[in-house]
Amino acid sequence: MENQIKLPISVIIITKNESDIISESLSSVIDWVDEVVLVDSYSDDGTEIIAKNMGAKVIQREWPGYGPQKRFAECQATNDWILNIDADEVVTPELCDEIRKIFKSSMNADGFKISIKDQFIGSDKLSSYTPYRPVRLYNKMVGRYRNSIVHDRVIMPRHAKIMSLKNCIAHKSFRSFRKRVEKMNDYSDDQVKDMISKGRRLSNARIVFEPIISFIKCYVIRGYWRDGLFGYIYSINFAYSRFLRSIKLFEANSKKSK
Repeated sequence: MENQIKLPISVIIITKNESDIISESLSSVIDWVDEVVLVDSYSDDGTEIIAKNMGAKVIQREWPGYGPQKRFAECQATNDWILNIDADEVVTPELCDEIRKIFKSSMNADGFKISIKDQFIGSDKLSSYTPYRPVRLYNKMVGRYRNSIVHDRVIMPRHAKIMSLKNCIAHKSFRSFRKRVEKMNDYSDDQVKDMISKGRRLSNARIVFEPIISFIKCYVIRGYWRDGLFGYIYSINFAYSRFLRSIKLFEANSKKSK
């Protein structure tokens, strides 16, 4: 009975055509948090219907970029404590238990960093490497998402007390290769807009060598070679995403100079 008590946490999720994965994401949180706020950018694949049927509060809003959309979602949340997950992320049972224990204790923190680990397609295996450990559980009265269209991270003041949780969020980034490529294409568009606004340019040498260096960084330095073929595929994909960003910026700057 105790495990059925819902925590005073608002989960925020932003979506656009995530019907193939959103039910799994929602299932990992819907039963133990006070509310789930899902901001959808007018999906046409039934994402909104799935989310509503599962008990999420769904709000439709045009896409302004990652940071602005998450800031909007924060404002719709009724609780001070926010847990942000992406539509292709799942809170593991171990992380759920850890968060429950924290809220049962006399908590003395303003935010918590959580490891994000890739879960490869067709497998329950999580990557051996943790790409990043951002603040995902936080008090919105202390910190908020920054307003960048691509750099969606929580900004906490220097005096804030930040702790790290032991367990992780599973990132199902490779649920289908088509979806992965589509997402890379959209994200690189936003990256280029951000880089142009800052006057960024890339040298010819960087365009040529960045994908090679990115592959080595991911496969060798980060240790994705330990994950076999999945690790190789992910590393190639990561390198291509960097190449895509570079050539799109090159294209945009070339058009501006004419």
